[in-house]
Amino acid sequence: MFVDCVEIFIFSGKGGNGAVSFRREKFVQNGGPDGGDGGDGGDVYFEVDTNTDTLSSFRGKKHYRAQNGIPGESKNRTGARGEDLIIKVPPGTVISDVESGEVLCDMIEQGQRVRVLKGGNGGFGNARFKTSVNQRPDFAKSGQDGMSAHVRLELKLIADVGLVGYPNVGKSTLISSISNARPEIANYEFTTLTPKLGVIDLGDFRSIVMADIPGIIDGASEGKGLGFDFLRHIERTEFLLFVLDCTYRYGLIQQFENLCLELKKFSSVLEARDFGVVISKVDCLEGDEEIKGFFEALRLDRAFDSKFGSDEDLGYYLALQKEVWEQGPDSLETNTTESGKLKFVLPIASATGLNIQALKHFLSNFTKPKY
Repeated sequence: MFVDCVEIFIFSGKGGNGAVSFRREKFVQNGGPDGGDGGDGGDVYFEVDTNTDTLSSFRGKKHYRAQNGIPGESKNRTGARGEDLIIKVPPGTVISDVESGEVLCDMIEQGQRVRVLKGGNGGFGNARFKTSVNQRPDFAKSGQDGMSAHVRLELKLIADVGLVGYPNVGKSTLISSISNARPEIANYEFTTLTPKLGVIDLGDFRSIVMADIPGIIDGASEGKGLGFDFLRHIERTEFLLFVLDCTYRYGLIQQFENLCLELKKFSSVLEARDFGVVISKVDCLEGDEEIKGFFEALRLDRAFDSKFGSDEDLGYYLALQKEVWEQGPDSLETNTTESGKLKFVLPIASATGLNIQALKHFLSNFTKPKY
C-alpha cells in the first residue's frame, strides 16, 4: 500500500541515574564514595534509505522510543549509554512538528542522517560531589528526562518531470510508453490512485525520472478530492509537463488555464516552474482546428496544413519549440504563461507512438539527465 503521510510520536532516552556507593574492601579504611555516573539517553535520528519508497512501515505503530541510559554502578563505573533510535525513511520525506508546523528536516540524499531529539544527560554519581569539607556525600543526581515530539512525515516524490492533467487524459498511457513504468490503464477516470515513477532512458547511460500523479480536478488546490495529496508530489520536480486531451469534455484552452490556476493557488514555486505541453490522443482527431485554436490563444499561431504525424508536421513543432526557446517567455502574450516559461508544445499519440521520440528529445534538453 502506498502511504505518503503519517504522524508519529518520538521520544529520546532518559539519562541514567548516578549511583550512591562507598568503597568497601578488606584492609581499606575510609574508602570514600565511588558511585559512578549514569549513561546518557539515546538520541533519535532520521536516516534516508533508498530501499524504501513509501511510509507504509509506519502504519499501525505510532510511538518510537530510544533506549534509556543505564544507571551508574559502584567502583566508579559509568552506566552504558542508551542505544540511539534510527528511523529510516524514503528519500523525499519532509519531517515537521505537528504543533508548531516547523519543518525539522528535509531528507533527500542517500545516507543523510539528522538528529531530531537529543537524549537526556546521565546523572552524576556521588563520587563527583566529594570535597574537602564533604568527604562522604550520600546523594547523587538523577538522569535528565528525554525529549519528545509529535511529528508529521510527508513524502514528496523526487523526480525530474512531473505530469499534470485532468483524469483520463492519457498520462498513464504516456508514462508507460516513454518509460519503464507499468501503471494500470483503463478507459475510466482515476485509474491511477497513487503516484507512479518511471525512468526514461535517453541513451548513452543517461536517464531521467518522470512522476505520474492522479488526475487533478477543479478545486484540488483547496483540498477537494485528494488535491493536496496529489499536488505535493510534483513540488520537487524540475520540469512540468501538461497533458491536454484534445477529446476531453473541456477544450484545450480551458484545460490549460484551469490547471495553471490550480498550480498557482497551491504553490508559487510550482507556478514559476518551466513547463512543456503535450496534446494527447491526436490520432482520434479528424482535423486540426482544435489545436490551431490553442496555438492562436497562446499567441503561437502559425499556418500549417500538414497531416498529424507527417515529417513536415513534426518539423513545424520542432521549429515552434526553437522559436519560443530563442524569443523567451516575453513572446507569449498571455497571462497564463507569465511566470513559468513555456518550452514546447507537441501533439502526441501514446498508443501509436506518434512524436514519443521527439518528446524524449525535448525533455532531455530541459532537464538535467542523471548519469
